[in-house]
Amino acid sequence: MASPCDLRFDCGRICLDLAATTDGAPAERLTGPDQLRAWLVGAGLVPRGTPLDGVDGSWVGRFRALRELLRRVVHAELRGRADDADLALVNSAAGSGQPPALCAVRTADGTLAGALPGPPDCAGLLAAVARDAIGLLTDEVARAQLRQCAGESCTLVYLDTSRGRRRRWCSSEVCGNRERVARHRRRTTVRREQDGSAGQGAVTGAEKFSAEL
Repeated sequence: MASPCDLRFDCGRICLDLAATTDGAPAERLTGPDQLRAWLVGAGLVPRGTPLDGVDGSWVGRFRALRELLRRVVHAELRGRADDADLALVNSAAGSGQPPALCAVRTADGTLAGALPGPPDCAGLLAAVARDAIGLLTDEVARAQLRQCAGESCTLVYLDTSRGRRRRWCSSEVCGNRERVARHRRRTTVRREQDGSAGQGAVTGAEKFSAEL
């Protein structure tokens, strides 16, 4: 199974975390059934240990299709208004299956843990993600926290719940670090150019003094 470290779960909502499984080619993280299984568990859609043997390539294709739909809708809503046809598709996905119901089960050591009564179906899990997106877009408070990453080449969207609403990047360790590295390189380049100009000025001054002698 894919390592959870390859996936992102820091955008603040399940639907946004699904969108974060890609940021355009070649950053595709849902590359196959193993990666999708890891994402389903990491996103909290299914409890750890849930049988996911039924996850196959068709599931991957359906989750990628919903992901692209949600990316279009969220970005369009950030700019102003999503296409009504796309919203209809989100509503259809939300109603196309029944999200799995979590049950409380007693473990061997006597504690309670969450579990599903049986293997989940693809439509039900897709419906859970679509319903999360509808809940986000129709919640005035949550919707106001939507931000697009300030990274130069990043298109990911996240919920800014930071104090003072000052979060700029989808991830400080990813895009934030890239920006800091780029900023350092720009400063270094400027200093080198300034030092070079100063050196040229000094040589020119020395040559002028020599000529006057």
